Amino acid sequence: MIDVLVLGAGLAGLSAARDLAAAGTDVIVLEARDRVGGRVEQVPVDDGRPLQLGGEVVGSVHTSYLGLVAELGLTLEPSYVAVPGLSTYDLWDGVERSADYPFATPADRADYERCERLWGELSESVDPDDPWSHPDATRLDGTSVGAWLRSIDALPATARCLEVASLALADGSTEQTSLLAALRKAAAVGDRTFYSYELWESLQVAEGSAEVALRIAGELADRVRLAAEVRRVEISSPGCRVTLASGETLAAAAVVCALPVGVVRRLELVGVDPARVHSLRSQRNAFAAKVVALYDHSVWADVGANGLMEGERLLGSTWPQREGGLSALVAPERLAWLLALGDERDETVQGELARLYGPLAAVTTQLHYRVWALDPFTLGYVTHWWPGDVMRVGPLHGTHAPPLYFCGSDQWAAGYLEGAVRTGRSAAAAALSA
Repeated sequence: MIDVLVLGAGLAGLSAARDLAAAGTDVIVLEARDRVGGRVEQVPVDDGRPLQLGGEVVGSVHTSYLGLVAELGLTLEPSYVAVPGLSTYDLWDGVERSADYPFATPADRADYERCERLWGELSESVDPDDPWSHPDATRLDGTSVGAWLRSIDALPATARCLEVASLALADGSTEQTSLLAALRKAAAVGDRTFYSYELWESLQVAEGSAEVALRIAGELADRVRLAAEVRRVEISSPGCRVTLASGETLAAAAVVCALPVGVVRRLELVGVDPARVHSLRSQRNAFAAKVVALYDHSVWADVGANGLMEGERLLGSTWPQREGGLSALVAPERLAWLLALGDERDETVQGELARLYGPLAAVTTQLHYRVWALDPFTLGYVTHWWPGDVMRVGPLHGTHAPPLYFCGSDQWAAGYLEGAVRTGRSAAAAALSA
Protein backbone atom coordinates (compact mmCIF):
# COMPACT_ATOMS: atom_id res chain seq x y z
CA MET A 1 0.00 0.00 0.00
CA ILE A 2 1.25 3.51 -0.90
CA ASP A 3 1.37 6.07 1.90
CA VAL A 4 -0.23 8.92 -0.06
CA LEU A 5 -1.73 9.25 -3.53
CA VAL A 6 -1.80 12.81 -4.87
CA LEU A 7 -4.41 13.44 -7.56
CA GLY A 8 -3.22 16.02 -10.07
CA ALA A 9 0.25 17.28 -11.03
CA GLY A 10 -0.56 20.97 -11.09
CA LEU A 11 1.28 23.32 -8.77
CA ALA A 12 -0.86 22.31 -5.79
CA GLY A 13 -0.36 18.57 -6.22
CA LEU A 14 3.33 18.92 -6.96
CA SER A 15 3.89 21.22 -3.96
CA ALA A 16 2.12 18.74 -1.70
CA ALA A 17 4.02 15.76 -3.11
CA ARG A 18 7.36 17.53 -2.78
CA ASP A 19 6.87 18.14 0.93
CA LEU A 20 5.54 14.63 1.50
CA ALA A 21 8.50 13.08 -0.30
CA ALA A 22 10.94 15.26 1.63
CA ALA A 23 9.46 13.90 4.86
CA GLY A 24 10.14 10.33 3.73
CA THR A 25 6.59 9.52 2.70
CA ASP A 26 5.96 6.99 -0.07
CA VAL A 27 3.99 9.22 -2.45
CA ILE A 28 2.71 8.83 -6.01
CA VAL A 29 1.26 11.66 -8.12
CA LEU A 30 -1.41 10.73 -10.66
CA GLU A 31 -1.79 13.13 -13.63
CA ALA A 32 -4.31 12.69 -16.45
CA ARG A 33 -2.32 14.76 -18.95
CA ASP A 34 0.93 13.84 -20.65
CA ARG A 35 2.68 16.72 -18.88
CA VAL A 36 2.88 18.33 -15.44
CA GLY A 37 1.81 21.84 -14.49
CA GLY A 38 -1.96 21.87 -14.98
CA ARG A 39 -2.96 25.45 -15.76
CA VAL A 40 0.71 26.44 -15.77
CA GLU A 41 2.45 25.66 -19.06
CA GLN A 42 5.19 27.05 -21.28
CA VAL A 43 6.78 26.47 -24.67
CA PRO A 44 10.42 27.18 -25.58
CA VAL A 45 10.93 29.96 -28.10
CA ASP A 46 14.58 30.94 -28.17
CA ASP A 47 17.44 31.40 -25.73
CA GLY A 48 15.32 33.88 -23.81
CA ARG A 49 12.37 33.48 -21.47
CA PRO A 50 9.89 30.79 -22.63
CA LEU A 51 6.40 31.70 -23.78
CA GLN A 52 3.88 31.22 -20.99
CA LEU A 53 0.59 29.61 -21.98
CA GLY A 54 -0.88 29.46 -18.48
CA GLY A 55 -0.50 31.24 -15.15
CA GLU A 56 2.33 33.78 -15.11
CA VAL A 57 2.45 36.43 -12.42
CA VAL A 58 2.29 36.83 -8.65
CA GLY A 59 2.52 39.74 -6.25
CA SER A 60 4.50 40.86 -3.25
CA VAL A 61 2.04 39.29 -0.78
CA HIS A 62 2.24 35.80 -2.29
CA THR A 63 4.73 34.51 0.25
CA SER A 64 4.17 30.76 -0.19
CA TYR A 65 4.86 30.91 -3.91
CA LEU A 66 7.82 33.26 -3.48
CA GLY A 67 9.29 30.96 -0.84
CA LEU A 68 8.99 27.92 -3.10
CA VAL A 69 10.63 29.80 -5.97
CA ALA A 70 13.58 30.58 -3.71
CA GLU A 71 13.85 26.95 -2.56
CA LEU A 72 14.01 25.81 -6.18
CA GLY A 73 16.79 28.28 -7.00
CA LEU A 74 14.70 30.23 -9.49
CA THR A 75 14.86 33.98 -10.13
CA LEU A 76 12.20 36.62 -9.60
CA GLU A 77 11.95 39.76 -11.72
CA PRO A 78 9.43 42.60 -12.13
CA SER A 79 6.42 41.71 -14.27
CA TYR A 80 4.73 43.88 -16.88
CA VAL A 81 3.93 46.53 -14.26
CA ALA A 82 7.47 47.83 -14.75
CA VAL A 83 7.15 48.19 -18.55
CA PRO A 84 7.17 51.87 -19.65
CA GLY A 85 4.46 53.36 -21.84
CA LEU A 86 0.75 54.09 -21.72
CA SER A 87 -1.99 51.58 -20.97
CA THR A 88 -4.62 50.91 -23.63
CA TYR A 89 -8.40 50.99 -23.08
CA ASP A 90 -10.43 49.27 -25.77
CA LEU A 91 -13.83 50.83 -25.16
CA TRP A 92 -16.90 50.76 -27.41
CA ASP A 93 -16.26 54.48 -27.93
CA GLY A 94 -12.81 53.73 -29.37
CA VAL A 95 -9.26 52.91 -28.38
CA GLU A 96 -7.66 55.27 -25.86
CA ARG A 97 -4.22 55.35 -24.26
CA SER A 98 -3.58 56.86 -20.86
CA ALA A 99 -1.78 56.25 -17.59
CA ASP A 100 -4.99 54.88 -16.04
CA TYR A 101 -8.70 54.51 -16.82
CA PRO A 102 -9.82 57.47 -18.96
CA PHE A 103 -12.62 59.01 -16.93
CA ALA A 104 -14.36 61.71 -18.92
CA THR A 105 -14.68 64.24 -16.09
CA PRO A 106 -13.11 65.03 -12.69
CA ALA A 107 -16.49 64.25 -11.12
CA ASP A 108 -16.35 60.71 -12.52
CA ARG A 109 -12.89 60.15 -11.11
CA ALA A 110 -13.91 61.58 -7.72
CA ASP A 111 -16.87 59.21 -7.59
CA TYR A 112 -14.63 56.21 -8.33
CA GLU A 113 -12.34 57.25 -5.46
CA ARG A 114 -15.35 57.66 -3.15
CA CYS A 115 -16.61 54.17 -3.97
CA GLU A 116 -13.13 52.72 -3.52
CA ARG A 117 -12.90 54.21 -0.03
CA LEU A 118 -16.21 52.59 0.90
CA TRP A 119 -14.99 49.32 -0.59
CA GLY A 120 -11.83 49.39 1.52
CA GLU A 121 -13.80 50.03 4.70
CA LEU A 122 -16.22 47.20 3.95
CA SER A 123 -13.45 44.72 3.09
CA GLU A 124 -11.89 45.26 6.52
CA SER A 125 -15.06 43.87 8.11
CA VAL A 126 -14.59 40.44 6.46
CA ASP A 127 -12.48 37.66 7.96
CA PRO A 128 -10.77 36.12 4.89
CA ASP A 129 -10.47 32.74 6.62
CA ASP A 130 -14.06 32.69 7.84
CA PRO A 131 -16.30 34.95 5.74
CA TRP A 132 -19.32 32.99 7.00
CA SER A 133 -18.83 34.54 10.44
CA HIS A 134 -19.68 38.04 9.14
CA PRO A 135 -22.92 39.16 10.83
CA ASP A 136 -24.31 40.14 7.45
CA ALA A 137 -22.78 37.27 5.45
CA THR A 138 -25.97 36.02 3.79
CA ARG A 139 -26.93 39.46 2.49
CA LEU A 140 -23.40 40.32 1.33
CA ASP A 141 -23.11 36.98 -0.46
CA GLY A 142 -26.52 37.33 -2.10
CA THR A 143 -25.61 40.79 -3.39
CA SER A 144 -23.57 41.22 -6.56
CA VAL A 145 -20.76 43.76 -6.79
CA GLY A 146 -22.84 45.55 -9.42
CA ALA A 147 -25.86 45.73 -7.11
CA TRP A 148 -23.67 47.08 -4.31
CA LEU A 149 -22.42 49.85 -6.60
CA ARG A 150 -26.00 50.85 -7.31
CA SER A 151 -26.80 50.80 -3.59
CA ILE A 152 -24.14 53.45 -2.94
CA ASP A 153 -25.26 55.53 -5.94
CA ALA A 154 -22.12 54.92 -7.96
CA LEU A 155 -22.04 56.92 -11.18
CA PRO A 156 -22.32 55.01 -14.48
CA ALA A 157 -18.64 55.76 -15.20
CA THR A 158 -17.56 54.03 -11.98
CA ALA A 159 -19.72 50.98 -12.68
CA ARG A 160 -18.39 50.78 -16.23
CA CYS A 161 -14.77 51.08 -15.14
CA LEU A 162 -15.17 48.24 -12.63
CA GLU A 163 -17.01 46.04 -15.13
CA VAL A 164 -14.16 46.48 -17.60
CA ALA A 165 -11.62 45.69 -14.88
CA SER A 166 -13.54 42.61 -13.70
CA LEU A 167 -13.77 41.12 -17.19
CA ALA A 168 -10.10 41.95 -17.76
CA LEU A 169 -9.33 39.42 -15.00
CA ALA A 170 -11.67 36.89 -16.72
CA ASP A 171 -13.38 35.90 -13.51
CA GLY A 172 -16.82 37.13 -14.50
CA SER A 173 -19.00 40.23 -14.61
CA THR A 174 -19.56 42.42 -11.56
CA GLU A 175 -23.25 41.59 -12.00
CA GLN A 176 -22.49 37.90 -11.49
CA THR A 177 -19.90 38.15 -8.71
CA SER A 178 -20.70 37.72 -5.01
CA LEU A 179 -19.92 40.86 -3.02
CA LEU A 180 -18.82 38.74 -0.05
CA ALA A 181 -16.45 36.67 -2.21
CA ALA A 182 -14.89 39.78 -3.74
CA LEU A 183 -14.47 41.44 -0.35
CA ARG A 184 -12.88 38.26 1.05
CA LYS A 185 -10.38 38.24 -1.79
CA ALA A 186 -9.35 41.83 -1.02
CA ALA A 187 -9.20 41.13 2.72
CA ALA A 188 -6.94 38.11 2.14
CA VAL A 189 -4.06 40.38 1.13
CA GLY A 190 -5.06 43.59 2.91
CA ASP A 191 -5.97 45.30 -0.35
CA ARG A 192 -8.10 48.37 0.40
CA THR A 193 -8.34 49.28 -3.28
CA PHE A 194 -10.53 47.61 -5.88
CA TYR A 195 -7.43 45.85 -7.23
CA SER A 196 -3.77 46.58 -6.56
CA TYR A 197 -1.51 45.34 -9.36
CA GLU A 198 1.48 45.78 -7.07
CA LEU A 199 0.03 43.37 -4.53
CA TRP A 200 -1.34 40.87 -7.02
CA GLU A 201 0.75 40.90 -10.20
CA SER A 202 4.07 42.71 -9.82
CA LEU A 203 6.46 39.73 -10.05
CA GLN A 204 7.25 36.82 -12.35
CA VAL A 205 9.76 33.98 -12.52
CA ALA A 206 12.51 34.91 -14.97
CA GLU A 207 12.91 31.30 -16.12
CA GLY A 208 9.14 31.03 -16.70
CA SER A 209 6.44 30.16 -14.17
CA ALA A 210 6.05 26.64 -15.55
CA GLU A 211 9.67 25.99 -14.59
CA VAL A 212 8.46 25.78 -10.98
CA ALA A 213 6.35 22.74 -11.86
CA LEU A 214 9.04 21.23 -14.08
CA ARG A 215 11.71 21.44 -11.38
CA ILE A 216 9.49 19.85 -8.75
CA ALA A 217 8.58 17.08 -11.19
CA GLY A 218 12.30 16.56 -11.81
CA GLU A 219 12.86 16.13 -8.08
CA LEU A 220 9.97 13.68 -7.79
CA ALA A 221 11.11 11.73 -10.89
CA ASP A 222 9.24 8.44 -11.25
CA ARG A 223 6.90 9.33 -8.39
CA VAL A 224 4.88 11.21 -11.04
CA ARG A 225 2.69 9.06 -13.30
CA LEU A 226 1.38 10.74 -16.45
CA ALA A 227 -1.63 9.65 -18.53
CA ALA A 228 -3.22 8.39 -15.30
CA GLU A 229 -6.76 9.79 -15.27
CA VAL A 230 -8.65 9.24 -12.01
CA ARG A 231 -12.29 8.15 -12.24
CA ARG A 232 -13.20 6.88 -8.76
CA VAL A 233 -12.06 7.61 -5.22
CA GLU A 234 -13.13 5.41 -2.31
CA ILE A 235 -12.26 6.67 1.16
CA SER A 236 -12.14 4.48 4.27
CA SER A 237 -10.14 4.39 7.49
CA PRO A 238 -8.28 1.14 6.77
CA GLY A 239 -7.20 2.41 3.36
CA CYS A 240 -8.24 4.42 0.33
CA ARG A 241 -8.66 3.11 -3.19
CA VAL A 242 -8.29 5.13 -6.39
CA THR A 243 -9.46 3.74 -9.72
CA LEU A 244 -8.03 5.00 -13.01
CA ALA A 245 -9.74 5.27 -16.39
CA SER A 246 -7.66 2.25 -17.45
CA GLY A 247 -9.35 0.17 -14.75
CA GLU A 248 -6.21 -0.03 -12.60
CA THR A 249 -6.82 0.37 -8.87
CA LEU A 250 -4.27 1.72 -6.39
CA ALA A 251 -4.45 1.52 -2.61
CA ALA A 252 -3.14 4.17 -0.22
CA ALA A 253 -3.34 5.20 3.40
CA ALA A 254 -4.36 8.73 2.39
CA VAL A 255 -5.37 10.76 -0.67
CA VAL A 256 -4.58 14.39 -1.47
CA CYS A 257 -7.03 15.74 -4.06
CA ALA A 258 -5.47 18.58 -6.06
CA LEU A 259 -7.88 18.46 -9.00
CA PRO A 260 -9.84 21.49 -10.24
CA VAL A 261 -13.39 21.60 -8.91
CA GLY A 262 -14.87 21.07 -12.37
CA VAL A 263 -12.96 17.81 -12.67
CA VAL A 264 -13.88 16.74 -9.12
CA ARG A 265 -17.55 16.97 -10.09
CA ARG A 266 -17.03 14.10 -12.53
CA LEU A 267 -15.40 11.80 -10.00
CA GLU A 268 -17.27 8.97 -8.37
CA LEU A 269 -16.73 9.67 -4.68
CA VAL A 270 -17.42 6.82 -2.28
CA GLY A 271 -17.24 7.07 1.50
CA VAL A 272 -17.09 10.87 1.47
CA ASP A 273 -19.47 12.84 3.68
CA PRO A 274 -22.43 13.98 1.50
CA ALA A 275 -22.19 17.49 2.93
CA ARG A 276 -18.61 17.72 1.76
CA VAL A 277 -19.48 16.35 -1.67
CA HIS A 278 -22.18 19.02 -1.93
CA SER A 279 -19.65 21.69 -0.97
CA LEU A 280 -17.15 20.44 -3.56
CA ARG A 281 -19.70 20.30 -6.34
CA SER A 282 -21.19 23.70 -5.52
CA GLN A 283 -18.08 25.63 -6.48
CA ARG A 284 -17.67 27.10 -9.97
CA ASN A 285 -14.78 27.99 -12.22
CA ALA A 286 -14.94 30.80 -14.77
CA PHE A 287 -15.21 29.49 -18.33
CA ALA A 288 -12.43 31.61 -19.77
CA ALA A 289 -9.65 31.29 -22.34
CA LYS A 290 -6.16 32.64 -22.89
CA VAL A 291 -4.55 33.81 -26.12
CA VAL A 292 -0.77 34.20 -26.46
CA ALA A 293 0.84 35.99 -29.43
CA LEU A 294 4.52 36.07 -30.28
CA TYR A 295 6.19 38.73 -32.46
CA ASP A 296 9.72 39.40 -33.61
CA HIS A 297 9.72 42.42 -31.29
CA SER A 298 7.37 44.20 -28.88
CA VAL A 299 5.16 45.84 -31.50
CA TRP A 300 3.03 47.62 -28.87
CA ALA A 301 6.04 49.74 -27.90
CA ASP A 302 6.10 51.12 -31.46
CA VAL A 303 2.88 53.02 -30.72
CA GLY A 304 3.93 54.17 -27.24
CA ALA A 305 1.93 51.47 -25.42
CA ASN A 306 3.10 49.26 -22.56
CA GLY A 307 1.07 46.27 -23.75
CA LEU A 308 -1.35 46.46 -20.83
CA MET A 309 -4.95 46.68 -22.04
CA GLU A 310 -8.45 46.42 -20.58
CA GLY A 311 -11.38 46.39 -22.93
CA GLU A 312 -15.03 45.82 -23.74
CA ARG A 313 -14.55 43.73 -26.88
CA LEU A 314 -13.34 40.18 -27.56
CA LEU A 315 -10.06 40.44 -25.65
CA GLY A 316 -10.75 41.55 -22.11
CA SER A 317 -7.11 42.27 -21.37
CA THR A 318 -3.59 42.02 -22.72
CA TRP A 319 -0.21 42.26 -21.04
CA PRO A 320 3.42 41.76 -22.12
CA GLN A 321 5.08 38.67 -20.70
CA ARG A 322 8.48 38.96 -22.43
CA GLU A 323 10.09 40.74 -25.37
CA GLY A 324 7.73 40.12 -28.28
CA GLY A 325 5.35 38.00 -26.18
CA LEU A 326 1.83 39.23 -25.47
CA SER A 327 -0.81 37.48 -23.36
CA ALA A 328 -4.57 38.06 -23.49
CA LEU A 329 -7.64 36.79 -21.65
CA VAL A 330 -11.11 36.12 -23.01
CA ALA A 331 -13.69 36.50 -20.24
CA PRO A 332 -16.54 33.98 -19.70
CA GLU A 333 -19.09 36.40 -21.15
CA ARG A 334 -17.08 36.52 -24.41
CA LEU A 335 -16.04 32.89 -24.74
CA ALA A 336 -18.90 32.10 -27.13
CA TRP A 337 -17.60 34.86 -29.41
CA LEU A 338 -14.20 33.18 -29.56
CA LEU A 339 -15.64 29.69 -30.09
CA ALA A 340 -17.97 30.88 -32.84
CA LEU A 341 -15.09 32.19 -34.96
CA GLY A 342 -14.15 28.76 -36.33
CA ASP A 343 -11.62 28.96 -39.17
CA GLU A 344 -11.59 32.76 -38.89
CA ARG A 345 -10.24 32.70 -35.36
CA ASP A 346 -6.60 33.58 -36.08
CA GLU A 347 -7.52 36.29 -38.56
CA THR A 348 -10.04 37.85 -36.18
CA VAL A 349 -7.71 37.82 -33.18
CA GLN A 350 -4.87 39.28 -35.24
CA GLY A 351 -7.27 41.96 -36.44
CA GLU A 352 -8.20 42.82 -32.87
CA LEU A 353 -4.54 43.08 -31.92
CA ALA A 354 -3.84 45.30 -34.94
CA ARG A 355 -6.69 47.59 -33.96
CA LEU A 356 -5.12 47.91 -30.52
CA TYR A 357 -1.43 48.16 -31.37
CA GLY A 358 -1.07 48.99 -35.06
CA PRO A 359 -0.74 46.98 -38.32
CA LEU A 360 2.39 45.09 -37.22
CA ALA A 361 0.36 43.50 -34.41
CA ALA A 362 -1.43 41.41 -37.05
CA VAL A 363 1.86 39.76 -38.04
CA THR A 364 2.28 37.11 -35.34
CA THR A 365 5.02 34.49 -35.56
CA GLN A 366 3.12 32.23 -33.17
CA LEU A 367 -0.46 32.27 -31.88
CA HIS A 368 -1.55 29.94 -29.07
CA TYR A 369 -4.94 29.32 -27.48
CA ARG A 370 -5.74 27.70 -24.17
CA VAL A 371 -9.49 27.29 -23.85
CA TRP A 372 -9.57 26.15 -20.23
CA ALA A 373 -13.37 26.06 -20.25
CA LEU A 374 -13.31 23.11 -22.66
CA ASP A 375 -10.15 21.36 -21.46
CA PRO A 376 -11.45 18.08 -19.96
CA PHE A 377 -8.74 18.10 -17.29
CA THR A 378 -9.36 21.70 -16.26
CA LEU A 379 -12.96 22.70 -17.05
CA GLY A 380 -12.42 26.30 -16.11
CA TYR A 381 -10.07 29.08 -15.11
CA VAL A 382 -10.07 30.91 -11.75
CA THR A 383 -12.83 30.38 -9.20
CA HIS A 384 -16.02 32.25 -10.09
CA TRP A 385 -18.22 33.00 -7.10
CA TRP A 386 -21.76 33.86 -8.18
CA PRO A 387 -24.04 35.68 -5.72
CA GLY A 388 -25.03 33.14 -3.08
CA ASP A 389 -22.15 30.74 -3.78
CA VAL A 390 -20.10 31.41 -0.64
CA MET A 391 -22.98 30.38 1.61
CA ARG A 392 -23.88 27.49 -0.68
CA VAL A 393 -20.33 26.08 -0.60
CA GLY A 394 -20.17 26.67 3.14
CA PRO A 395 -17.45 26.44 5.81
CA LEU A 396 -16.38 22.94 4.76
CA HIS A 397 -14.69 24.55 1.78
CA GLY A 398 -10.91 24.17 1.88
CA THR A 399 -10.93 21.99 5.00
CA HIS A 400 -9.70 18.40 5.20
CA ALA A 401 -11.46 15.13 6.01
CA PRO A 402 -8.63 12.69 6.87
CA PRO A 403 -7.61 10.48 5.19
CA LEU A 404 -8.82 12.78 2.36
CA TYR A 405 -7.10 16.16 1.96
CA PHE A 406 -7.89 19.01 -0.44
CA CYS A 407 -5.73 21.62 -2.12
CA GLY A 408 -5.54 23.68 -5.29
CA SER A 409 -5.86 27.18 -6.68
CA ASP A 410 -9.64 26.75 -6.35
CA GLN A 411 -9.37 26.79 -2.54
CA TRP A 412 -9.44 29.88 -0.32
CA ALA A 413 -6.13 31.66 -0.83
CA ALA A 414 -4.70 34.91 -2.10
CA GLY A 415 -4.22 34.48 -5.80
CA TYR A 416 -4.10 31.74 -8.40
CA LEU A 417 -0.47 30.53 -8.23
CA GLU A 418 -0.22 31.42 -4.56
CA GLY A 419 -3.39 29.52 -3.80
CA ALA A 420 -2.04 26.37 -5.40
CA VAL A 421 1.27 26.41 -3.53
CA ARG A 422 -0.11 27.54 -0.19
CA THR A 423 -2.89 24.96 -0.03
CA GLY A 424 -0.68 22.22 -1.47
CA ARG A 425 1.91 22.64 1.24
CA SER A 426 -0.82 22.98 3.87
CA ALA A 427 -2.43 19.72 2.76
CA ALA A 428 0.93 17.97 2.97
CA ALA A 429 1.48 19.31 6.48
CA ALA A 430 -1.98 18.15 7.56
CA ALA A 431 -1.42 14.67 6.13
CA LEU A 432 1.97 14.39 7.83
CA SER A 433 0.61 15.50 11.20
CA ALA A 434 -2.09 12.84 10.95
